[in-house]
Amino acid sequence: MSTDEKTLTYLKRLTTDLRETRQRLREAEAKDHEPIAIVGMGCRYPGGVSSPESLWELVDSAGDGITGFPADRGWDLEALFDPDPDRAGTSYAREGGFLHDAAEFDAELFGISPREALAMDPQQRLLLETSWEALERAGIDPLSLRGSSTGVFAGLMYHDYASRLQVAPEEIEGFLGNGNAGSIFSGRIAYVFGFEGPAVTVDTACSSSLVSLHWACQALRAGECGMALAGGVTVMSTPSTFVEFSRQRGLASDGRCKSFADSADGTGWAEGAGVVVLERLSDARRLGHPVLAVVRGSAVNQDGASNGLTAPNGPSQQRVIRQALSSARLSASEVDVVEAHGTGTRLGDPIEAQALLATYGQARSENEPLWLGSVKSNIGHTQAAAGVAGLTKMVMALRAERLPRTLHVNEPSTQVDWTAGAVQLLGEARRWPKGERLRRAGVSSFGISGTNAHIIIEEAPEFELQPEPDVAEEPPSGQSLPVVPWVLSGRGERAVRAQAERLAGFLDTAEGVADCSAADVGYSLATSRAVLDHRAVVLGGDLEDLRSGVAELADGGASVVSGVVSDGRTGWMFTGQGSQRLGTGRELYGVFPVFAKALDEVCGFLDAELAGGSGFEHPVREVLFAAEGSAEAALLDRTGYAQSALFAVQVALVELLRSWGVGPDVVLGHSVGEFVAAYVAGVFELADAARLVAGRARLMQALPSGGAMAAVEGAEAEVAEILSGLPEGERATVAAVNGPTSVVVSGGEDVVERVMAVARERGRRVSRLRVSHAFHSPLMEPMLAEFAEIAASVAYRQPVLPAVSTVTGEPVGEEDWATADYWVDQVRRPVRFHDALETATGTQSVSRLLEVGPDPVLTALAKAASDVTVVSALRKGRPEAETVLGAVAEVFVRGAKIDWAAVFAGTGARRVDLPTYAFQRQRYWLEASRPVTDARGLGLGAAEHPMLGAAVTVAGSDAVLLTGRLSVSSHPWLADHAVAGSVLVPGTMFVELAVQAGERVGCERVEELTLQAPLVLPEQDALQVQLSIDSTGGTEEGRRAVRVYSRPEDAAAEEPWTLHATGTLISGGTVADWDLAVWPPAGAEQVPVEGLYERLAGGGLVYGPAFRGLREVWRHGEDLFVEAALPESLSGDAADFGLHPALLDSLLHALGVGDPGRRGSGAAVLVVGCVFVVVGGRCGRGTGAAVRGEVRRGRPADRRRYGCSGGRGGVAGIAAGVDRGSGHGELPASGQPVPPRLDPRSHPRPRSRSRRTRRIGCCLGRTRRRR
Repeated sequence: MSTDEKTLTYLKRLTTDLRETRQRLREAEAKDHEPIAIVGMGCRYPGGVSSPESLWELVDSAGDGITGFPADRGWDLEALFDPDPDRAGTSYAREGGFLHDAAEFDAELFGISPREALAMDPQQRLLLETSWEALERAGIDPLSLRGSSTGVFAGLMYHDYASRLQVAPEEIEGFLGNGNAGSIFSGRIAYVFGFEGPAVTVDTACSSSLVSLHWACQALRAGECGMALAGGVTVMSTPSTFVEFSRQRGLASDGRCKSFADSADGTGWAEGAGVVVLERLSDARRLGHPVLAVVRGSAVNQDGASNGLTAPNGPSQQRVIRQALSSARLSASEVDVVEAHGTGTRLGDPIEAQALLATYGQARSENEPLWLGSVKSNIGHTQAAAGVAGLTKMVMALRAERLPRTLHVNEPSTQVDWTAGAVQLLGEARRWPKGERLRRAGVSSFGISGTNAHIIIEEAPEFELQPEPDVAEEPPSGQSLPVVPWVLSGRGERAVRAQAERLAGFLDTAEGVADCSAADVGYSLATSRAVLDHRAVVLGGDLEDLRSGVAELADGGASVVSGVVSDGRTGWMFTGQGSQRLGTGRELYGVFPVFAKALDEVCGFLDAELAGGSGFEHPVREVLFAAEGSAEAALLDRTGYAQSALFAVQVALVELLRSWGVGPDVVLGHSVGEFVAAYVAGVFELADAARLVAGRARLMQALPSGGAMAAVEGAEAEVAEILSGLPEGERATVAAVNGPTSVVVSGGEDVVERVMAVARERGRRVSRLRVSHAFHSPLMEPMLAEFAEIAASVAYRQPVLPAVSTVTGEPVGEEDWATADYWVDQVRRPVRFHDALETATGTQSVSRLLEVGPDPVLTALAKAASDVTVVSALRKGRPEAETVLGAVAEVFVRGAKIDWAAVFAGTGARRVDLPTYAFQRQRYWLEASRPVTDARGLGLGAAEHPMLGAAVTVAGSDAVLLTGRLSVSSHPWLADHAVAGSVLVPGTMFVELAVQAGERVGCERVEELTLQAPLVLPEQDALQVQLSIDSTGGTEEGRRAVRVYSRPEDAAAEEPWTLHATGTLISGGTVADWDLAVWPPAGAEQVPVEGLYERLAGGGLVYGPAFRGLREVWRHGEDLFVEAALPESLSGDAADFGLHPALLDSLLHALGVGDPGRRGSGAAVLVVGCVFVVVGGRCGRGTGAAVRGEVRRGRPADRRRYGCSGGRGGVAGIAAGVDRGSGHGELPASGQPVPPRLDPRSHPRPRSRSRRTRRIGCCLGRTRRRR
């Protein structure tokens, strides 16, 4: 090669390399700037905002989410507020933006125990729920991302939940660390959902959520994750931020942010949580996920050495805006609006406005200014969740094509030179329509630490969705599902019903039914919702049918297919000859192309094998689908066509089920059905299976007619004994064992008739079967040699699925289905179906059985012999599509795996927005211990009881005085006992106080306790409580009088006390033994408790979680046997009580179940004039958090006794005699005098029992552990 040629070759290679290098550089640069799609959002914000839609409704309607301080967090609200900004320890603002249900959480959904949930910072819990919702809104099953490279970037700034505790409750000590560590906030989400991308918790204070989003975008572009969740959360567990900013005079006195207004007077603190789901735009398009908007660019920087650590830095804000524009490759003129930080402070807002004027304002004109607003004017400053709140607002504004107005702007701030640029406040809402240019918005967040973030979002570009996975393939012939399945699931039955209620409500709205088909809803439920353990499938032909079914499910209707996943495997059973039915599969053939194709294929193989045989002039499918009454129809009952058609239908059903992702774990078959089972298990190819079945059917039909078969009631041994006792008994045999006492005999007609006669003489039922031949009998032997040749020509493999042989009744071994000899012997040997069924449901652990055949023949046998779920794929007289889908639904709700999305293949169904998961929340909030002065330091004794503070013995006597302080904040569980809107201290608390008083003075029993007046707790203030125990002087030895008083905490010294209860304490007496270890008691009938508390609430008796302890009730005659338990949040306190008042009150709720016609539920309405007679054993501490008891009605109260399970000591028995119940409309206000109508002195107690008096006895027994 010459030098010139070498040079030319080199230059060509160099040019190619340069082109490739430039291409790689362009690709790398494009990747670095690829837009990031926002595909899903979830949020919680003040004003009851629980979704992006409700946030938009709030801002679009100029709504205000600011409210008073929360009353359920243990804050001393009365002491906290003071209008003097210099008053230490107080806040001059008493309003803000709060999540009043921040303590509520669905721990069960996320597999978190109640104790761990209680220890978890509520911010973690909010992030879990909003992440779940954001994924569902993106059309993604939240559990489908397990093992994926999904990242989590969570903004957080508060860590005060656990820090409030002076002493950690013993039962949660092991959970507090993980429940409150900052790193766990993001790590917990990754753990629960199974994400394996980066998980980072970000704390840059108020800019945390936007910084998190910026880093998530960077990680996506760098390929560190394929999807990312980003956002932030804020819940203020203490009011310390209000107190601190009050000292700095940085709070708005009315709690409202007046962003950029001249009237701005400080920020308004708020709470919230927001999460967005992010993907690279190219991935979102490829996967068909909804693109709500795209992040074009973002930037983060720092204030650096500004004029103060927490003071904003205008130049830095300008720089971060320009950096974000550069990242987005946009000019400032291409952004229409900025969602500002806008906290409403006199220092921060002017600095931010000047930065916007110096950047965006210079590129706009007066006719087209940059519009400026802030969501903080609606909901307050949600701090670590603020940036994502603004982002969510702007994404929704893009969709609505409207910019909402910013509230509280009397006039723009005079501290800003608004003439310095074209920036204008959104004092009124404005249209923001789509146009030739894409609409864009900037979002700003600035942290108090100096970290600034700016994000630029853009409306989603128009593009065609890909057909997978969010749009099912269009049907080739315009066909649709004749019956549509809607799948719903939840962690519990209540969750499923609530999900159904949400869906029904959604469908009642115009939005719910607009441009939405039944298939769309079904497809969306199938593809974008997690499949959980409690399941239901609603089937219907159209939207109205399905909506009715969903409403019925919501109401607890039993007609909808529903169930709970159980352990065990799914088994398929294949029916034998006799179950064939004319027209089987005709409807499926016309609806499901997969079924039609499979039936055509298998019938083609069968016709080829049967061709030329005598009596097989018609194709199998023609006979199967023949008109009723025709000559061809009559052929179906002949053995050759019966077995062939049955095999064809079963194979087609198998292929249809497989196309839906349905498959067996174990297979078994009855007679010819065993060939289908072997085919499903992969033992032979379809052509070979058809050869075997067709050969078997043809040879059997060619045998001389004659012989008989009969079903005989009796055990196999008994029938064999009858046969052995007959002359020529060997000419007949046991042909099938279908059940413990269900046997079929087959053979010579005369012998079979004699067997039937003997069985009748023994009182057994018999039935002659309509058959053409005596199958599985000696009369089959003439065909065996020729069939053996056919069997030898087939290729066999070992089964790939567990299988049970109906020849041996045992699991299929290596020498069974994979050999020709087995199938030859199978013709002659008896069908041991019952043994096979026992093996399947026993050692093979099958708990769900699906019969694949024309009718439920084996289903009836299996139901009679086992307690597993058994369903049939088809049933005579029922629509086939509905029946097969119903059968699939039945096994699915009990644990079988189904690919429901595949059911919608070919329907053209598309994903639509649906209601998100109906969380079943409970309250989890650690109550901070109130700082208590050491009673001993005041010269008093410590009472050492949760309801009491100090104890003092009166000098010169043996009288004792016990004191305490009660309030909703110090004992929040009392707030769960509400009557007519007032917090009423339950009568059971007086019992507990009396028992503790008796324990202190050596009186083991409370002989009588009379409630004189109701004790109503105020919403915010506290009450002083005193228990006086009289001296023994002048009274019978061993008897002491006890009285319970209260008055407001701030009462003057001379203000009188209100007497609430009087009683008598006595010593001595024996303790009777009891035993409720046998549970439930023999002969007791369970009474449903569902709906009790809802009924009571309708009557004004509102019980919260603490008092909803009733678990189960059984009735035995007039007696009720009850189980009650404290919620996990209170269980740790149970040891400090004799018997926790909430637990005893819950026990008495059984009266409302046992006698639902009564108003109320026992002790809950015993306000005044109620006598508690306490008898039985000593009452010590630590009796447990759960109780089993017997409630006896209408008997003398003085002989009842009871105890408590799970405790160290016995609990006194209680009998409550109701002399007068108070109508809850008569309750006085807390601390007010008792009205005459309620004054016990105006209603003398009856001397004897009357119709208005009802005796209630309680007997509780300690549980003995079973060994």
